[in-house]
Amino acid sequence: MTMVVNAEAGPAVGTGSGTVSWPVRSGAVPVLAHGYAGRPETAPDLAGALPAGAAVALVPDRVAGAAAGPGHRDWLRASGKTQLAAALAESLWHSGGLDLLVWIQAGSRAAVLSGYASATAAVTGRTQASSSESVADQFLGWLGETSHSWLVVLDDLVDPASLDGLWPAGPAGRVLVTCADPAAIPRGIRVLPVGLLSQREALGHLMERLSVNPGQRLGAIDLVRTMNREPAALTQASAVIASSAMSCHSYREHFVRRHQQLAESSGAPPSASAVTWTLSFERASQLAPGGAVQPLLALAALLDGHGIPATVLTTPSAAGYLGGGGAPADGDAVVAALSALERVGLLTVTPGTAPPAIRVNPVLQAALRAAMPEAMFEQAARVAADALRQAWPEAEAPGWPASGLRSCTAALWQAAGSQLWAGGFHPVLIRAGDSLDLARLTGPAVDHWRDLVITSEELLGSGDPRTVVAGQRLAEALLAAGRAEEAAAWFQRLLDTQAVRLGPDHRDVIGARLRLGHALVAARLPDRAIFVLDRVPADAGRVLGPQHAHTLGAADELAAAYLAAGRLADAVSEYRRALADRERSQGSRAPETMTTRHCLADSYLASGQAKEAIAAYKRVVADRERVLGPDHLDTIRAQYSLGAAYQRTGKTVAAERAHEQARAGFERVLGPRHPDALRSRAELALVYHQLGRYGDARALLRDTVGRLQRIAPDDDPLVAGLRGILADIGDE
Repeated sequence: MTMVVNAEAGPAVGTGSGTVSWPVRSGAVPVLAHGYAGRPETAPDLAGALPAGAAVALVPDRVAGAAAGPGHRDWLRASGKTQLAAALAESLWHSGGLDLLVWIQAGSRAAVLSGYASATAAVTGRTQASSSESVADQFLGWLGETSHSWLVVLDDLVDPASLDGLWPAGPAGRVLVTCADPAAIPRGIRVLPVGLLSQREALGHLMERLSVNPGQRLGAIDLVRTMNREPAALTQASAVIASSAMSCHSYREHFVRRHQQLAESSGAPPSASAVTWTLSFERASQLAPGGAVQPLLALAALLDGHGIPATVLTTPSAAGYLGGGGAPADGDAVVAALSALERVGLLTVTPGTAPPAIRVNPVLQAALRAAMPEAMFEQAARVAADALRQAWPEAEAPGWPASGLRSCTAALWQAAGSQLWAGGFHPVLIRAGDSLDLARLTGPAVDHWRDLVITSEELLGSGDPRTVVAGQRLAEALLAAGRAEEAAAWFQRLLDTQAVRLGPDHRDVIGARLRLGHALVAARLPDRAIFVLDRVPADAGRVLGPQHAHTLGAADELAAAYLAAGRLADAVSEYRRALADRERSQGSRAPETMTTRHCLADSYLASGQAKEAIAAYKRVVADRERVLGPDHLDTIRAQYSLGAAYQRTGKTVAAERAHEQARAGFERVLGPRHPDALRSRAELALVYHQLGRYGDARALLRDTVGRLQRIAPDDDPLVAGLRGILADIGDE
């Protein structure tokens, strides 16, 4: 095994140009185990059970679990569900039965949303330009309408809340879920239990795996009976035998002795898999005698077993730990240890990602954590946190490996949370939150920052600077998620805390007042915002200087509050002053300057100064096209605003041209199902109606109303207005 990427031939995903070559594949399908031979007797015929339009869940067999007893039930959760799902996915893919294959690790809501975002990028060729929740809505809508055949696999669902509002469905598609807990599967999903192998299947696996040296098959029948036909145990046992000179007979002798030792020490007979992993570990140590096997397995046990970026294990922290206190382990030593662990069936390396993804069965991970001495556990947890932070790229790209690093951080926090709070919270927790924000995973970001604040308050106190930082990030995440009132409450709380500790003229307190004012405007509480912001521009200029970002931003925020409160003359006056200050300080084409000019145009239009508004909007469109390009969302939104200004002033032909450009831009960048694109279509339909293009207006309105009804509430005023127009022009 080498740590390189082997790009799979076949699927060609879209580029930034929006072109896509079908079929399309998204997500890393786990590699099938060596010797995988199918399960015709004990597993359902998935291809037959999963026709187009159906959804099926693979779960552990409760009957087999009850018969196995308490010491065996956990290992029976590793019944081969993921392997069955992977086999079906690859079979459908290679037979040409799919236009789209999506594999998603469903361990958390963030992971599901990330998977949908990656699939959307692959299907559309567009980069993500809105929240992951919005992208997921559009992707699910597309799945429900498309004629392309598709399969979405949601692997290892843990919490049904992770899929609230995110279940895929559509007449052309199939949904396959694997889950360790049948209770997590919602009603309406067909549940298929997966249990132990039959004796014929178990023997078939051994025969296939040991085909290179048929002499190793001696004693296979006795080994299958002794192991109770557990899939994971047979996979590990056959891997050890194939990597050695042992036969099934000799391996069984080792197995029986170890089984007796573990039963005597624990007072209860262990499952077969609880024995085989210890033998696999010993064999891996023989295959890679440098000493890196044990610490590498310890690190892997604390991270997300569905996908650990291989770069985590080559960081300076990990290399030092794998070196055992001597010289840091080099890349060859890490590769040797990974290869040995893969050969004996304790992990797999999925090569079709960059960097490769390392997978470890969650049940095995739990057994490894339970077997670790406390000192080893604590050291491994600290090293894992340091390694994750070091592996995180500063310039983070969407998708993998960022999604894997986030999931690994969440798994580490759950497994060893106390170790991440020695001396304050570990920096990797902040980095994980930053990554959620950057990926526009607004809901999961709120949950992450809230958990961080709660724990920080308990361990460090509400006044600790680190708690304050986490609270500020929570407030910003709430604002990004559209929960402005909650954000304002948090910003008020932070302002109160900082004002008492730092004094009213401290720069951090001025910044806190500015952020609170912004949140109050977003929460549609403009009068309170004006009260908070009224003195901020002057205070910021006095304390920080006239060109400081807070000083310039305070004028914008106060003007926005005036506009929201209907104090239009004050808004125009304040925006003019803010624009002049920004032009002097930053230049006329700085992004912030263009935003201020756009807001001034809004205030002109609201106050009835249409000529000035149109001139300002045209300037903004021209500047943004020049600086940001025609496909930047700020450029498209400026074009939309220009169209609205033309429409307001009766310049319908000019409005038509501007709205058509805005509509095309929104659909190109955000997709035709995004709310902004749909509202742009609605405005264009209104312009068509005003121009007497009733046929065009009717067709566009019908389509737009149908799409809006899927995302907007029944009483949405835009939907109601469009229905009224349809009635006026005769919706036959």
